[in-house]
Amino acid sequence: MEYRKLGSSELELSTITYGAFAIGGTMWGGNEKKDSIDSIHASIDHGVTTIDTAPFYGFGLSEEMIGEAIKSHDRSKVQLLTKFGLVWDGSNQGKGDFFFDADDNGKKVPVYKYSSKENVIKEIEESLKRLQTDYIDLLQIHWPDSTTPISETMEAVETLIQQGKIRAFGVSNYSIPQIQEAQKTVQIVSNQVAYSMLNRKIETDLIPFTVAENIGIIAYSPMERGLLTGKYFTDSKLKENDHRNGYFGQFDLQKVKTLVEELSSLANAKHISISQLVLRWTTLQKGISIVLAGARNAEQAISNAKTMDFDLSISELEFINQAISKLK
Repeated sequence: MEYRKLGSSELELSTITYGAFAIGGTMWGGNEKKDSIDSIHASIDHGVTTIDTAPFYGFGLSEEMIGEAIKSHDRSKVQLLTKFGLVWDGSNQGKGDFFFDADDNGKKVPVYKYSSKENVIKEIEESLKRLQTDYIDLLQIHWPDSTTPISETMEAVETLIQQGKIRAFGVSNYSIPQIQEAQKTVQIVSNQVAYSMLNRKIETDLIPFTVAENIGIIAYSPMERGLLTGKYFTDSKLKENDHRNGYFGQFDLQKVKTLVEELSSLANAKHISISQLVLRWTTLQKGISIVLAGARNAEQAISNAKTMDFDLSISELEFINQAISKLK
């Protein structure tokens, strides 16, 4: 495994980071607890020491399972990344930006983007309890909240840093102006944003800005929630409550299928999986600090970790980029 410094922070994170959205089950058609915990153990055992989660993932379940899983490990050698700002329990009393209605076993749950000072402090205390720890390595605001001044949110963050409850702070899904505003109050070390072979929008403006400002980029959805594994084209049966039924509709699936087929020829020649090829390409893109990779069992976790066991030559990167260019 390779470890990289995140922006201007002192954090050394595993380049492949465990993304814990799917194990929460919500929006992903449920989960298997034993498989999820086994996947966390397997990740750590194979060098993936960094875990990214959020309270919203499984309405607290993702954090709870991570807390349970890491009890048997040296906490100082595991980096926990979590977030705040998505409220689903009604504690915001209707305040904030309404985001969407989530499904909780057939029950409609309204989710709000809400990052008032009071809510930030409340959420972090809850996360610390679920994660069974007394500090978080990187705290992130999950989504911007237009109803709360950024300065108010960042003042809460600064308090948490002074209290020693968080080591560093990053944002997620933030624009350049929003980062600049937040920087007036607290040091921003990272921005977690969507980035993949199918979604390279950040390369135009955000990447040049973050590189210049020494702000790390944490790439989420590099596999486009499993679409780039190719499994969808061979076994397209998803559970009814799986959000990907709608999510995949934004892409030209025939073009994506062609891309996957082209990349598979290179993956087969290198004796690696298409997932490993896609993840490794992502880690080598300019400005990308770490890449999130989800795993719902130990086998997937080990495969993700082994992504860093090989490299891509200049000619191989050119082949991949040429295949990607056909998507346009």
